[in-house]
Amino acid sequence: MDHQLLAPYGGALVNLIDPARADALKQEALGLPSLDLDWQAQCELEMLMSGAYSPLTGFMTRAQCRQVETDMTLDDGTFWPLPITLSSRQKVAGELKPGDRIALRDGEGFMLAVMSVSDVWNDDGTWRLGGPVDGVALPPHPDFVALRATPAELRASFAKRGWRRVLAWQARQPIHRAQYAFCLKRAIENEANLLLHPQAGGDLTDAPAYFSLVRSFIAVRDRFPAATTQLALLPAPPRGCSAKEVLLRAIVARNHGCSLLIVGGEHQPEGDHRRGEDLARRHADLPASAQIDKIGVELIAYPRMVYVEDRAEYLSEAEVPAGSRVLTLPGEEFRRRMQAGLKIPEWYSFPEVLAELHRQSPPRERQGFTVFFTGLSGAGKSTLARSLAARLMEMGGRSVTLLDGDIVRRHLSSELGFSKAHRDINVRRIGFVASEITKNRGIAICAPIAPYRQTRRDVREMIEAVGGFVEIHVATPITTCESRDRKGLYAKARAGLIPEFTGVSDPYEVPESPELAIDTTDLGIDEAVQQVLLKLEHEGYLR
Repeated sequence: MDHQLLAPYGGALVNLIDPARADALKQEALGLPSLDLDWQAQCELEMLMSGAYSPLTGFMTRAQCRQVETDMTLDDGTFWPLPITLSSRQKVAGELKPGDRIALRDGEGFMLAVMSVSDVWNDDGTWRLGGPVDGVALPPHPDFVALRATPAELRASFAKRGWRRVLAWQARQPIHRAQYAFCLKRAIENEANLLLHPQAGGDLTDAPAYFSLVRSFIAVRDRFPAATTQLALLPAPPRGCSAKEVLLRAIVARNHGCSLLIVGGEHQPEGDHRRGEDLARRHADLPASAQIDKIGVELIAYPRMVYVEDRAEYLSEAEVPAGSRVLTLPGEEFRRRMQAGLKIPEWYSFPEVLAELHRQSPPRERQGFTVFFTGLSGAGKSTLARSLAARLMEMGGRSVTLLDGDIVRRHLSSELGFSKAHRDINVRRIGFVASEITKNRGIAICAPIAPYRQTRRDVREMIEAVGGFVEIHVATPITTCESRDRKGLYAKARAGLIPEFTGVSDPYEVPESPELAIDTTDLGIDEAVQQVLLKLEHEGYLR
C-alpha cells in the first residue's frame, strides 16, 4: 500500500489566494470595473482559487475551450475533460477587451478576486471571459462553517490522521441504506478511508433543499466509523452525469487527496442513469477507462442494489444468492410516498434521514401552497379570493395571506404603470412574495389579472420550487365582465381613454392548462369557492 496521499493532479496543488497581496488587490480594485458573479460563477471561482481545479490558474480562453472540446488537453498536453470559463450576462462583461483587469465580487459587493482578461466572446447571449485570476478571498459561507475545507486543508487533515488511501462519495442526494452499505463495504474492501463529500454548491434561493441535504449527511454521519470517515462540503456547481463530467469529478477528487471515487448511485433528472454501469453503456464512444488512467483515480461503479430480505442486507444484483427474496423501492415510488405522507419501509432508509427529508418536503397537507387566480377585470377574481381566504382561515392550521391585485398595486407597486413591462414586474413581485409565503408553509392567495402566459409560467416555476401551485382561470366572458363594470373601466377603454386595457386594447392570453377553470356568470360565490376547496382537497393540500 502507498505510504502517502496521491499527489494533486498535475503535480502541485494550486492556490490562487496570496494573503500578502490581498490589500494591494483590494486597493487596485477601487479603480477597476466590477463584475458581480451569480452563484454558479462563484462556485466555479471558488473551485478554481482553492485548487480543486488544479492545475488551472485561471479561466479558459476561447481557443483553450476549443482545444479541450476537440482534444481534451490543456496547452501543455495535460488531459482535461471540460471547459472552465467565467460566464456573465452583465453589460460590463461585453465591454471588456484583452488586457483589461476586472474586479470579481459576489452579489453584495464582497471582493473575491481580480481577473486579467485574455479573451472575451459571446456565446448565445452569454458573455464568456478567459484569463488568469489573482484571488483575494473565497466566497463567504455563513452556513456549516465547520464542514468547509479546501483541498489543502483536507489533505493536511488526512496526513495528520495517517490516511493514505481515500475513497470519495460526491453526492447531491441523501444517503439511504443502500448507499450506506455500498460506501462502507467498498471502503473496507479497498482498505480505504471514506470522504463523504456532498456537492453543496448551489443557489441559496433553493435553501430548504440545500440545508436538508447537508443536515441529512450530518444525521447519518454517526453511523459510519468515526475513525475512518470524514464529512466535508464540496462547493462544486451542479453538473450532469456524462462521462466527461465524471472525469472532471475524478480530477476534483484527486486534488482533495482521494485515489478512489464512487460513480453513480443517484437518480438523475435527465434520465435513469442511477448506476455507474449506465454511464459506460451511454458513453461507449468515449474511452473513459483510458482517460481515467491519465487522471490516476480509480472509479468504482455503483451497481443496482437490492435489499435481500432473507439476509437482511443490501447486495448488488450480481451478489444475490439464487432463490433469495429481494425488495426494491423505485425512486418515483419513494417520492410519491414521501409526498403523500405514506410509510417508507425501514429497510429502505434511516429514520433520522427520513426525518430531515420530511422537514424539507412534508406531505402536501402540511406544505405551503399558492392559489393563483387569473382572469379579466370584473371576472370575479377578487371576490373569489377574499371568500376563499375567509374559508381557509376558518379551517385553521396554516397562515393565509391575500395578495389581491389592487392591494398589491397600492402597497407594493405604486410606482408602476400599466404597460406590458410594468404589468410583468407587478405579477413577478406578487409571485416572489407568494413564493416566500409558500416556502414558509403558509398559504398565498393571489388575484391579479396576469394576462401573459410566459409571466404566469415563470411565477409557477418560482413557486413550485418551494411548494404547491394551483392556477385557477376565472373564465368569465368579457360580456359578463363589462356588465359588472362598476368603475366604468371598460367604457373608458373602448372610448380610448385607457390605453393597453386587458381584453380591449391589450390581449388576455388564456391559460393553457390551469388546475381549474371557473365561469362565474351563473355561479354563486359559495358554489365557486366550493369548487376550489374540492380541487385543493383532491390535490392533497387539504384534509
